[in-house]
Amino acid sequence: MSTLSADTEGWFSFGKQDMMVFILVMSLTGLQNAFTEIMPEFTVGPLELGVGGFIFIPIVLVLLFRTYWAAVAVPVGEIVFGEILLGEFDGLGAMEGLLLIPVCYYFAAKLLQDPENNTQLAIVVFLAEALEEFFATFIDIGKVYIGVEELEAVPGLPESIIVLEGVDFLTQMLITGILFGVIPALYLYPKLHGKVEPLLGMEPFEGERGGSMWRGFSPKALLAVLITFPLAFVAEAASEVGGAVNVVWEPEFLATFGQSYIVVPIVVSAIVASIVWYRATQTA
Repeated sequence: MSTLSADTEGWFSFGKQDMMVFILVMSLTGLQNAFTEIMPEFTVGPLELGVGGFIFIPIVLVLLFRTYWAAVAVPVGEIVFGEILLGEFDGLGAMEGLLLIPVCYYFAAKLLQDPENNTQLAIVVFLAEALEEFFATFIDIGKVYIGVEELEAVPGLPESIIVLEGVDFLTQMLITGILFGVIPALYLYPKLHGKVEPLLGMEPFEGERGGSMWRGFSPKALLAVLITFPLAFVAEAASEVGGAVNVVWEPEFLATFGQSYIVVPIVVSAIVASIVWYRATQTA
């Protein structure tokens, strides 16, 4: 059996199993993203509370497979099934997630050294989302300060971009990071660990009982996070400015066909995931 793991192979090695993992993670991420689109948002005073995503699904998948390609598949799934199929694709605008999510998830995933340690698991899941959300928050703040985006004041809160983004960061970490991240991941990861990976030709990550998270600290992965942040900021700022360098495709199918159109990305992503799962079980 082939062992494809971020711990033993280079970041960008890409084999048959990597392709299957990539498509599976991409389709399942797209599926959860499509369901997120139809979930309502609630207003509590000046705050709008909504689910940023069922992030426990992509994060658990990245923790299971532990390859950089699994992490890359997360934003790709959101772009394909959550933007392109819905007719809401902004090329440069999509680059923020495409750049930040993989490096943040991959950096955090490598820190999990004891798969049976729920404390480590909770920290890693929370850290993966916190890192991505933290950098996204600073990008939003930066866009206002350099003048490519206007401050949208929220009644009841001080008209400060730092306050507004800080409050949004905290609410997102509570709802998305903990309620739809850490808590379900603590249940799902132990259930799937050691059962899913062999079906895709991979050996489960055994780690070390009682192993320190510091053993998984990767200076290269951290450097990738720090390098990617300014690149993501430039891409996002450029998307706000617009111009010929951007690729925008916005037929806005939801506005044209109504909310029922959301069934299209849901069905397509489910079919793709089912095909990959069937082929994996047939060849395992």
